Amino acid sequence: MRMPLIAGNWKMNGSLSLVEEFGRAFAGGSLPVNVEVALMVPFPFLGAASQALGETAVTVGAQTLSDRPSGAFTGEVSGAMLRECGARLVLVGHSERRALFGEDDAAVLARVKAALHEGLTPVLCVGETLEERETGCTEAVVLGQLEAVFEALDPAEHSRLIVAYEPVWAIGTGRTATPEQAQAVHAALRERLARHDKTLAAGMRLLYGGSMKADNAAELLAQPDIDGGLVGGASLKVDDFLAICQSAG
Repeated sequence: MRMPLIAGNWKMNGSLSLVEEFGRAFAGGSLPVNVEVALMVPFPFLGAASQALGETAVTVGAQTLSDRPSGAFTGEVSGAMLRECGARLVLVGHSERRALFGEDDAAVLARVKAALHEGLTPVLCVGETLEERETGCTEAVVLGQLEAVFEALDPAEHSRLIVAYEPVWAIGTGRTATPEQAQAVHAALRERLARHDKTLAAGMRLLYGGSMKADNAAELLAQPDIDGGLVGGASLKVDDFLAICQSAG
């Protein structure tokens, strides 16, 4: 059985007081025991989140990392630094990083390798734009992004990743892929992973990201190949995020 993972991505939002609010809310054992929960917070909040959530079952994660281990790279943050601040997961290849900061498949691969080298679990994000979906290119784009990483890694490293499908046209727009649309892409991802290794495909957690909310989470999470969610705006509200976590239990 694949344990569901609900990961909140705060993006460039939140505050230290919100970190503390989540710490207090989750300290009482309100989270389902059969669901892994993570919060991907901005860099400045990693240490505080690790401390505030230290007595809970919540894993702390980061939103990106440098592909360099150290050096004269002003403004960059290495995987080793993330680990020292308490991060255990890290997003790689989020659509906003690809679109706004020019991270192509080669840059994503370099960051995946950097994360693995430091013992972090990369959450590899893949997804298509509205134009790509409307022209029938969804699978070609998504599977291409997947293979750009998996074909370049040692097979022994494959199982250390988590994959998140995030249709770009559904991120922050209020639009959500239907459960059937999301399931179709997740099934294609799992089928492609099976070409590498059937055991890998059976065990790999595939998350859905794209306006997952408290009122649609249960239906999305009921799909056979959706193993959790990468949650944006709803992860900034304790009650909404907790409701999504409970939907996965």
